[in-house]
Amino acid sequence: MLPLLLIQLLCLPPGVLPDIEHYFGIDDGKSGLLQTVFICSYMFLAPFFGYLGDRYNRKYIMSFGIAFWSLVTLASSYTPKEHFWALLLTRGLVGVGEASYSTIAPTIIADLYVKGKRTNMLSVFYFAIPVGSHKGNANEPYSFVLSTFGFTAVAFVTGSLALWAPTFLLRAAIFSGEKAPCVEGHCSSSESLIFGIITCVTGVLGVASGVQASRQLRTRTPRADPLVCAAGLLLSAPFLYLAIVFAEASTIATYVFIFLGETFLSMNWAIVADILLYVVVPTRRSTAEALQIVISHLLGDAGSPYMIGVVRPCTHTHTHTH
Repeated sequence: MLPLLLIQLLCLPPGVLPDIEHYFGIDDGKSGLLQTVFICSYMFLAPFFGYLGDRYNRKYIMSFGIAFWSLVTLASSYTPKEHFWALLLTRGLVGVGEASYSTIAPTIIADLYVKGKRTNMLSVFYFAIPVGSHKGNANEPYSFVLSTFGFTAVAFVTGSLALWAPTFLLRAAIFSGEKAPCVEGHCSSSESLIFGIITCVTGVLGVASGVQASRQLRTRTPRADPLVCAAGLLLSAPFLYLAIVFAEASTIATYVFIFLGETFLSMNWAIVADILLYVVVPTRRSTAEALQIVISHLLGDAGSPYMIGVVRPCTHTHTHTH
């Protein structure tokens, strides 16, 4: 269980986008491609690893994927500034490792633990993303489809948030006069660190609160899992919107709203994983994981970072012309 958790922690994206943009001399649209290329690679490789995971030794498959992931991640550190395409290539190859463990790791946990303990272990595993409940009387096909589309909404938000939030906070601080503009050299600031801390803390709080909410609610209704997921999504939306509205007026208020929004958003992670595990037969769980990954990323965070990068200059121009 611990190795899986460490792998998950290693995959968290750092808030270094301003440095990357400055080093390669790229705009927001191209920098958004870094996340889009990675997600597309991850998405298309997930069914392949899901197929292998249901038929061959999962430990060897995951070990190969993570070793390859480590090598290409190291290689990306030596990309020359005139070869941005090489960074995109290595970023895409990182999807090999991500696809190998994301489709297989939850099924290994499902085999090692059962019932309530499985939920707890999934919660620990999903603490590293930034919840679980146990079985209800679910209609299996609809439960899988609807939970997958619900998780797609989560992926759409978290994908763009992970890439653009630190940069957004830095630019808001520059616009309000709290910080001087980045002209040359090191462009990152405390915003990246603060956002990273908030994401880690809210991930733990969101998953833990989701676990407790589901456990309390499942004694009253068999629909506890989807109800907690829906509540998390509905409650996160207004707080994230308020974070955008207050960005130029109050930095503290912005961080508070991001904290609340991410906490509610994080209530979904392990619950969705557990729903899949108890509505899909064990021999097809890796394939189901792969299918869920493809759908959620294809319609979710495969395009959202790039969309934000393309739309951002338009909103910036509109704001300054009115």
